[in-house]
Amino acid sequence: MCTVQADFHRLSDEALCQLASSGRPQAEEELVRRYGRVVRIFARPLFLAGGDSEDLIQEGMLGLLTAIRGFDPEKAASFHTYAEICIRSRLVTAVRAAQRDKHLPLNHSISFETPLFDGTSAHLFSSEESPEDVVIGREELQERLNALKGQLSGFESEILSYYLGGLSCAEIAGRIGRTAKSVDNAVQRIRRKMARQLSTGESSES
Repeated sequence: MCTVQADFHRLSDEALCQLASSGRPQAEEELVRRYGRVVRIFARPLFLAGGDSEDLIQEGMLGLLTAIRGFDPEKAASFHTYAEICIRSRLVTAVRAAQRDKHLPLNHSISFETPLFDGTSAHLFSSEESPEDVVIGREELQERLNALKGQLSGFESEILSYYLGGLSCAEIAGRIGRTAKSVDNAVQRIRRKMARQLSTGESSES
């Protein structure tokens, strides 16, 4: 059994997709394991901006499963690229549904096309706007990120960097030598500061 798992671990994403499509659940499980962190990375900016963490991660996982079961190597350049598209699409669809249904937690959400501190591109949208309607330029995005970081303590800034990198609270706690509870408390404080920034439209530290 361990040998079989090790064999799956060595296979490429594309080979695993082929095995999954032929009815090998272990191949699908390996891809879910590999891409779990990618799902968290894409979902977490939305969570910080007011979404529900577990709901968003579940939606992202559904997008990942869609990618695994729908991947066609003749049409997609790589599974990694295809999976990212499917995950993002599922998350945006979930946000739009929440907007239509007046689910307030997701009515002011940030969807980043790249990791939060990459500083290259992002979308900001509200209940009246679709994700494509408002594009924040690089300078404005960096200004907003600098404003948020300016409101964080050194500990919170450290936590945010790890958190947006897809690590769990337990993993972060292990890296910095703190308890998972203290990490989770820091994430909640960051969320509150993000919410205040979005609600007031702040773009610089007051």
